[in-house]
Amino acid sequence: MIAVLIAGAVSTLVSLFGTRFLIVFFRERGQGQPILGKEDHGPEHHMTKQGTPTMGGLAIVGAAFVGWVVAHVRDIAFSDQAMIVWIGILSMSGMGFLDDWIKIRKHHNRGIFWKQKNYVTMLMSLALAWWLVSSTGIDESISLVRAGDLGLDVPAFIWIVWAGGIVWATTNAVNVTDGLDGLAGGSALMGFGAFMIIGYWAFRNPDVYDAVVNPLDMGVMAAGFAGACLGFLWWNAAPARIFMGDVGALGIGSALAFLALTLNTHLLLILVCGINVMEAGSVAIQMGVFKASGRTRRLFRMSPIHHHFELTGWPETTVIIRFWLISAICVASALAIFIADYTRVVG
Repeated sequence: MIAVLIAGAVSTLVSLFGTRFLIVFFRERGQGQPILGKEDHGPEHHMTKQGTPTMGGLAIVGAAFVGWVVAHVRDIAFSDQAMIVWIGILSMSGMGFLDDWIKIRKHHNRGIFWKQKNYVTMLMSLALAWWLVSSTGIDESISLVRAGDLGLDVPAFIWIVWAGGIVWATTNAVNVTDGLDGLAGGSALMGFGAFMIIGYWAFRNPDVYDAVVNPLDMGVMAAGFAGACLGFLWWNAAPARIFMGDVGALGIGSALAFLALTLNTHLLLILVCGINVMEAGSVAIQMGVFKASGRTRRLFRMSPIHHHFELTGWPETTVIIRFWLISAICVASALAIFIADYTRVVG
């Protein structure tokens, strides 16, 4: 437990001061976030945020990594599985960084990879899933709260496609959610908190969760990301002084997905990331209705759905807080399902 607390505390402090450094660094260089305007069917009401420093996700991912490393002074072994996960997170963050940098240089909200990025991240997700299967003892069944609980044992290649799809979908869902000050960071904080509890719980109960490889290391990683999101929110809360950018959204999304995969809570991720599912789902529904109607009708005033509620008259802070509450309910429900299953098994 001490290692978990160390990771959370160290990452919070590093993120708090690291984000402040990034704000000053990007401000002095005049490098800020471009906002989509009317010509790109973007949220015109957010044009006042044009020029706000971005790429704050560098502080989140960096602080989480520092917290995770420092926590290993408690004689925790650096596991192969965690190293692969970190390479995956840093790879996704690197993709996001490249896109953010191009946006800033072009002074436009769509980076050069805005169309190709989905295909590239999908290939990366599949490659990382294959690496986990080929190099670690990760369980190759589709699960809800623990390995084998649904009896869905699948061949390795199907699991790779399944796991790759989870990583790809989660990174994109978090990226879609990152549209209001603090919304993505606050909801991710709750998700990482849940995985911190799940990882430590699995570590303390190896007889029930014997299929989880290095659960304490995964719990420490989750604590590191939770602390990093907490420190970042100090500066990202409305009105935001910095945005996380794609470098943060893709890093956070991949981290949540990898934690679900390594802790054998694949389907529980739907609830842990409930707000992200709602946001990404609203985009899919909006596109489906628009195309089905011959490009004449839309279900929402604007998607993702947080913009719809803004356009109905909700202040931005009201949308953020209410969406945080929805996220909290989803995460609490996920933990309730996890604990209920545990009590049923041991009882």
